[in-house]
Amino acid sequence: MTEILSKLDLADYAKSFQSYLAREKPLFMEGDINLHYKMIEELGQYSSLKPVPAMINLDSALAHLQKSGVLHLEEIFAFVKIIRYFAYLKTIFIEGNLASWMQKVEIPPEVFEISAYFNEKGELKSDIDENFASIQSALAYIKEDMSQALRRIMSNSKLTPYLVDRQVHYINNQEALLVRGGFNHVLKGNIIARSSSGFFYVTPENISNLKSKQSDLLDKKEALIYEYCKKISTLFSKFLSFLKYINKEFDRFDNYSARVQFAKEKDMEFLIPKKSGVIKLERFSHPALHDPKPISIDFSKQVLMITGVNAGGKTMLLKAILSSCLLAKYLLPMKIDAQNSSIGSFKEINAILDDPQNVKNDISTFAGRMNQFAALFHKKDILVGVDEIELGTDADEAASLFKVIIEELVKKGMKIVITTHHKRLASLMATHEQVELLAAIYDEKNQRPTFGFLQGTIGKSYAFETALRYGISANVVALAKEVYGEDKEKLGDLIQKNIDLELKMKQKNLELNEKLQEVEKLKNSLSEQKEKEKEEFDKLKSQMFFEYNKAISSAKEAIKSKDISEAHRLLNRANEYKKAVHVKPSEEIFKPEPLQVGDRVKYGNSKGVIKSIKKESAMIDMDGITLTVPLSSLKRSGNAPKTKVPKVTIKTTTQSNATIILDLHGLRAEDALEKLDKFLSDALINGYDEVSIFHGIGTGKLAYAVKTFLKSHPSVVSFCDAPPNQGGFGATIVRL
Repeated sequence: MTEILSKLDLADYAKSFQSYLAREKPLFMEGDINLHYKMIEELGQYSSLKPVPAMINLDSALAHLQKSGVLHLEEIFAFVKIIRYFAYLKTIFIEGNLASWMQKVEIPPEVFEISAYFNEKGELKSDIDENFASIQSALAYIKEDMSQALRRIMSNSKLTPYLVDRQVHYINNQEALLVRGGFNHVLKGNIIARSSSGFFYVTPENISNLKSKQSDLLDKKEALIYEYCKKISTLFSKFLSFLKYINKEFDRFDNYSARVQFAKEKDMEFLIPKKSGVIKLERFSHPALHDPKPISIDFSKQVLMITGVNAGGKTMLLKAILSSCLLAKYLLPMKIDAQNSSIGSFKEINAILDDPQNVKNDISTFAGRMNQFAALFHKKDILVGVDEIELGTDADEAASLFKVIIEELVKKGMKIVITTHHKRLASLMATHEQVELLAAIYDEKNQRPTFGFLQGTIGKSYAFETALRYGISANVVALAKEVYGEDKEKLGDLIQKNIDLELKMKQKNLELNEKLQEVEKLKNSLSEQKEKEKEEFDKLKSQMFFEYNKAISSAKEAIKSKDISEAHRLLNRANEYKKAVHVKPSEEIFKPEPLQVGDRVKYGNSKGVIKSIKKESAMIDMDGITLTVPLSSLKRSGNAPKTKVPKVTIKTTTQSNATIILDLHGLRAEDALEKLDKFLSDALINGYDEVSIFHGIGTGKLAYAVKTFLKSHPSVVSFCDAPPNQGGFGATIVRL
């Protein structure tokens, strides 16, 4: 694993990721990658989880328990931290895949009780045992006594001339004072060391006595701690299977958490491998590059052959393709447009990048390469990257050999990325249906690589141009061109012309796409405008229906008042409005007007004016030329006349005898409601917005009938009991 990471320049990435883990572990996660992906996606939705606690490796502790050994306090507390963290997670994850997982982690009560023995620092709590508590208390007193004794000694005026400084020094875990020679006249103590300047580190006698008592207490404390470690280890041995399980699950959650945090902080995305062998990258950036140019490539065939300019990014493109597949395989985040990308699933990723020759193996470069290729014939379902495939032998012989080798590997279903300067090998492979060509592009105007790539063509190496750029004199390069030969130089020029034509074609395609986008925007704009006008029409139609219904309502009121002539007039007017609205659906309002004499029209590509119309023919004048043409072949030239929307005017007749007070005393409910209905209609016609209805209190039946009617009346805004001075509960105020 370390080797492939180094070859693909991913070592720093892996090191950075490892820093997010609670403890070091392999990058690969065992189990179902699809389940891992779901868990990571779900975990990414939580923004404020407690961080995973830092953890020591517990493999040796588990092996020790299996042999009934006694664990150290640090190892026991490590298990306690894991148990506490999972108990916390069980309270956080209440739904989804994470919750289902946490429900399976059942912590035995006996094991969970052990977590109560420890404080957050990993020390046993004083209150777990009376003896332990008394030892802790005694140690605290001794520490305080030593501190006070040292302060008293340093404040002694007789000792002041001998003190080098007023600090307490810790030498060999003992408190000491730094003093000058002659101190023994005023201070009893033991010299435990000398400074480089010749002064003495002295532990006062009373401090030594206290230190001795402290040491005895610490021995007792350690003995008591050992007894507890022994007791807890015996309990842990009974639940060894559970501890192995939760230790493994901790690593699993740690893997999820580290990936989520790393992706969030580095602004990266996850991409899960698919069963298809297609590699489609959209805006992928290799982690090793600072401010990289994102890569977009569609590698759907089995072989991708990259040719072109030296130092143009061929090797980095090869590493980028292999790196993206490796990161996806281990479910590690990367900078990529994940939504529009796809990466196949491969059992192995093999990088043949370096010169295999070295002193130890006593093998040539070409022989080493043959060993590497020979090993591939025994493998299946792998992705291989080969840099500079022609390395180490004659170009023409190698082209024929590698053509056959590549074809045989393709038959085995292998996916191969190759960089080469072999134009002959590229041309031999160009016609193979499973080979895709890619050329690194060179900017001839500015004399530098662009680090861009062109699909479907063979690229020039630009060795002469590169030599000039890196300091080789122009005379030397000119001589080299003569040796290279005029015919080969012409071949290079033809290759470049082909590349230029491809680039121009791509540029034109881009321009056409931009124009198509503009047309699409215009189409959408017109569609929106049509919808808006339809909406306005429907709104107007609704308003006209409202006016019609209002006229009908007025006519009904006229009928109730027995004004027959007025009723007929209003009903006729209302029906006219109804016909005007109903006969034209929303689409017909936008129907173009028929052509008339005098209209400007277009016939083919020519424009003219209609002079006369006869049945299905029209005579048009086009700049002095008169033609008779079919009416259907003409189109209106210029803006069509605007459609006039009929204006609706409603007139109503007010009632001269209308009033704002209605008295219903003594009436039966049916008669009262009929009278109330007419009263409200008259009030609406006369524009009253508030009226009073007197119904009395009595049995309450009439009041109930009136209020029930008012609740269902469409023109009543609200109603309430009248104030005491206006009838109280025997009257109702109505707002219209």
